[in-house]
Amino acid sequence: MELKYTSKINKIRTFALSLVFIGIIIMYLGLYFKASFTVMTIFMLIGFLATLSSAAVYIWIGMLSTKAVQVECPNCQKVTKVLGRVDACMFCKQPLTMDPSLDGVEFDDKYNRRNQKEQ
Repeated sequence: MELKYTSKINKIRTFALSLVFIGIIIMYLGLYFKASFTVMTIFMLIGFLATLSSAAVYIWIGMLSTKAVQVECPNCQKVTKVLGRVDACMFCKQPLTMDPSLDGVEFDDKYNRRNQKEQ
């Protein structure tokens, strides 16, 4: 059984994209409540806030992406970005680490937590 990992940047971008669609769906549901102006307005505002928060998440991940370390993936030889101690290649999902003490150790996202004790 081969596990597929995803890069942190791609996970956050996927979350931001889903916020856009969730916001649009919520606003669309508000159209079913045309008879009640208050309910329709609440749905429209919640949908707008979800879409607006998506923009904030995109700005945040853009700022994080500029600070990420660029490395060449040993598997696909493409340049990818690594956030934290462990991450995955954006293209081939190869587990990557910037920490020499984790070289050869089983990939686990818990190595990125600050309160994680060294094994």
